[in-house]
Amino acid sequence: MTSASDLRSGKTHRDENFPVASWIIHPRHRALILAFYNFVRTADDIADHATLSAEEKLGYLDLLEAELLGKGDTQKEAVNLRIALAERAMPPRHALDVLIAFRMDVTKLRYENWDDVIHYCRYSAMPVGRFMLDVHGESTSTWAASDALCAALQINNHLQDCAKDYRNLNRVYLPRDALAASGATVEMLGAPKSPAALLQCLKALAVRTATLLDESKSLAAEVRDFRLGLEISVIQAFADRIVGMLKVRDPLSERVHLGPLELLGQSVGGIASEIARRAVGRRPLSKPAAGA
Repeated sequence: MTSASDLRSGKTHRDENFPVASWIIHPRHRALILAFYNFVRTADDIADHATLSAEEKLGYLDLLEAELLGKGDTQKEAVNLRIALAERAMPPRHALDVLIAFRMDVTKLRYENWDDVIHYCRYSAMPVGRFMLDVHGESTSTWAASDALCAALQINNHLQDCAKDYRNLNRVYLPRDALAASGATVEMLGAPKSPAALLQCLKALAVRTATLLDESKSLAAEVRDFRLGLEISVIQAFADRIVGMLKVRDPLSERVHLGPLELLGQSVGGIASEIARRAVGRRPLSKPAAGA
C-alpha cells in the first residue's frame, strides 16, 4: 500500500488562505500545530485525490485514524501527530473530527441547505479552531466565536473554488435550495463565466458568510494569549477581505484570492488593530480630578 505521504498534492501550510503556525505564534506551539496541519493536509489530499477510488480513499482515512490512535507506525503524519499530542497530554479529538469531514467529502457530493453546509463545517473547519484554542490553553467559552470564524473561512473557500470542485471532483458545496432560489443550476458551474442566476446565488451566499464573520469579531478579544490574539486578527482581516471580494466578483472568471501584497497589507492591518485594541483595553483608569 502506498504511503499516504506519497499521495500529497504538494500544497503546504504556506499555500493556505490563512496563516498556519506563522512567526506570530509562540515557537513552543509551532511543532504541534505543524504536525496537526500535516496530518489534516494529508487526509484532505487523499479525499480530493484524482485517481483513487472511493473505497481506497476511505481505506487510507481509516488507516490514518488507526495509527493516530496508536494502532501502527507506517504513516508518518499520523505517528508524528500522535507523538506531539502525547507530549502535551492532549487527546486526538479534533483530528478525529476532521476525518469525519473528509469521509463526507468522499461519500457526499451535494448539500441541501445552509444548515447542511454548517454541519459539514462542524467537522471540516471548526475542529481546527478549537484545536488552536486548546493548544494555547484557552477557555471553551471562546469556541462559539471561533466556530463562526472557521465556518466562514471554509465557506469562503467553497465559494472561491466552486468551479474547480465541480469540474475536478463533481463536488458542490453550494446548497441546492440557494441555487434553486436564484434560478441557478449546478451545471452552470461548468461555464467560463457565471450566468446571472448563479452569480446572484454566489453573492447571496457571500453576504450570509459575512454575517458569520460579524459573529466572530469578538474572538481576538476573548483569547488571553497575546500572540494568538494577533494571529486571529490577521485571519479575520484575510477573511473579511476575501468575503468582500466574493460579494462583488465572479469566482468563475475573476480573481477572488489575495495576492502577496494584499496578504502583507491585511497582516499589518490586523496586527496593528489588535495591538491598538489591547493597548486601549489595558490602559489604567485616569484618577479623578481633585475636588471632583
